[in-house]
Amino acid sequence: MPDVTASPGKLPPLTALPCFEAAARQQSFTKAAEELHLTPGAISRAVKHLEEQIGVQLFERVTRSVRLTETGERYAKAVRDMLGQLAAATAAATAAATARQSGSTLNVSTSDGFAGRWLVPRLYRFHRANVDVDVRVSTTGRLANFHGDGIDVAIRYGQGNYPGLTTEWLADEEVFPVCSPGLLKGPRALRNPADLRHHTLIRDGYPIAWADWLSAVGIEGVNPRAGLTFDSYTFAVQAAVQGEGVALGRTMLVADDLAAGRLVRPFKQTLKAYSSFHLVYPPEAIHQRKVKAFRDWLLAEMRDSDSGSAEDL
Repeated sequence: MPDVTASPGKLPPLTALPCFEAAARQQSFTKAAEELHLTPGAISRAVKHLEEQIGVQLFERVTRSVRLTETGERYAKAVRDMLGQLAAATAAATAAATARQSGSTLNVSTSDGFAGRWLVPRLYRFHRANVDVDVRVSTTGRLANFHGDGIDVAIRYGQGNYPGLTTEWLADEEVFPVCSPGLLKGPRALRNPADLRHHTLIRDGYPIAWADWLSAVGIEGVNPRAGLTFDSYTFAVQAAVQGEGVALGRTMLVADDLAAGRLVRPFKQTLKAYSSFHLVYPPEAIHQRKVKAFRDWLLAEMRDSDSGSAEDL
């Protein structure tokens, strides 16, 4: 029995194989021609050329029909399996190339404060686990609309009502004064909220301002509109670290500074925020590997932050 297994040194005419496979499956040159958008004559010539090259008769030609020989049956199965594997490998290679070209950059929209005080110091861990994904962080004041702005996911601070988008709660917040440890010493040391009248208040654009906190704890005689003002929460916290005054800390965004001792809480009074952090993205985006990887990593980091914050605070 002739050996019809092609070796690397003796390959059959590759362009003829799809014609042979279709004819073998359809048991008809005419139907194979219709499937491949060729003429019956082209199918017949391709099969004949294949038979000549490998030296084996694959079909028996009878009146108005063809049927596979015993050898043709075995060869058709081998060719069908090989073409299926080739198609699967081609699809996988194409998908991988497309992912590298169009999906290797993850665009994240968030606030300046969240990016600077929480996200950026941890991003190296995401990149270490996902070396094929580049991250671009956008901190513009505009909210992402995910349609034409190139944003894949957003971390938003609000009530969580974002119609048409998938919204996942990340963390609640509390607000409380923070300062450098140095402000707890000296003749005007911070010991109770009334002592704030002797210190500079550091303000930023956060919705809960000093007026809200002072009113909530019942402190009068402190001007909530005096002091230093920053558009950036990152700069406001840095000014507090440098001992320039007292800022309003936000649970997640000052946790690292509290744990490291760069900031302290001079009093225990806390005001619960009325908004929370949420991860937001279009529902279909979760099917992208880069989005799911970031989402899973972010939720895991949040869980770690929660377990540590109970001890730090």
